[in-house]
Amino acid sequence: MDILTDDIEGCYYNRTVDFFYEKSGKNISDHWRSRDYAIVSLGMTVCFIVIFSNLLVMGAIFKNRRFHYPIYYLLGNLALADLFAGVSYLHLMFHTGPWTIKLSKYQWFVRQGLIDTSLIASVLNLMAVALERHQTIFNMQLHSKMSTRCVFIIIMCIWLVAIVMGLVPTMGWHCLCDLENCSTMAPMFSRSYLVFWGVLNLLTFFIMVAVYTRIFVYVKRTNKQMSKHTTQMRHKETVFNLMKTVSMILGCFVFCWTPGLVILLLDGMGCDACEVLRFEKYFLVLAECNSFFNPIIYSFRDTDMRRTFKEILCCLCLRGSHGK
Repeated sequence: MDILTDDIEGCYYNRTVDFFYEKSGKNISDHWRSRDYAIVSLGMTVCFIVIFSNLLVMGAIFKNRRFHYPIYYLLGNLALADLFAGVSYLHLMFHTGPWTIKLSKYQWFVRQGLIDTSLIASVLNLMAVALERHQTIFNMQLHSKMSTRCVFIIIMCIWLVAIVMGLVPTMGWHCLCDLENCSTMAPMFSRSYLVFWGVLNLLTFFIMVAVYTRIFVYVKRTNKQMSKHTTQMRHKETVFNLMKTVSMILGCFVFCWTPGLVILLLDGMGCDACEVLRFEKYFLVLAECNSFFNPIIYSFRDTDMRRTFKEILCCLCLRGSHGK
């Protein structure tokens, strides 16, 4: 595919993926090493766990009418973003290591674009959850009065923006015509794009943390003003427990993704002494693990969610036994 495209002066459209990796100093082995087998095996195992666990979350939200509220629809969409991340990383596992040099530039951009799209979808969804909680709790409500139609419009907008952002490098913000500005970690991405990407996501993280901090301060202050034996107090405890669950999800996301975004930012800033390639694989696995932490959090924090998980799993086991 690459060799069918003519070069423009100063650009390298007809060069292979291997050419850009060599220029950036990110060498690809042409044979499988034990380290490659270990990373791919671990990655594929995590991907299958991610896909199954998030299908379970989506099934639970669909099955249990208690979860048919805006906050749970948004959490269901977060599970969909995590499911998409699992599929994206599974695709990466089949197009990494020695397989990378066999990719066309188009296939390489698709590989990276899928991961970028899943991250943006998760970030935007967490921001939507933060704003929904802020609006709901400051209006003294457990669940938002937002219509289902409005929630699904928000969800569609989240995915539209995520897809467009994932396509940005393919649409021109790359380094095929500026080799000096090529990234080390993602050799066909422009360093300026990585700086933009890292700063945008880290800034979003800080905003979400600030929103949740404000909500927690407000909830704690109002809790102290109420009697511990009132119905209103029980309502507040329910709100606070849901806030704890959502905050754990946010905290886990920030913990898993921040290291990777920081080294992307360092790479974008041209920090040669930072040895970004030394940490790249580990931070990638850490980011991937975030996608199966959320179902674990739901299991420990939400009794109804845990019960629904058990019902679905029991149903699957019974069908399996009857099938035999």
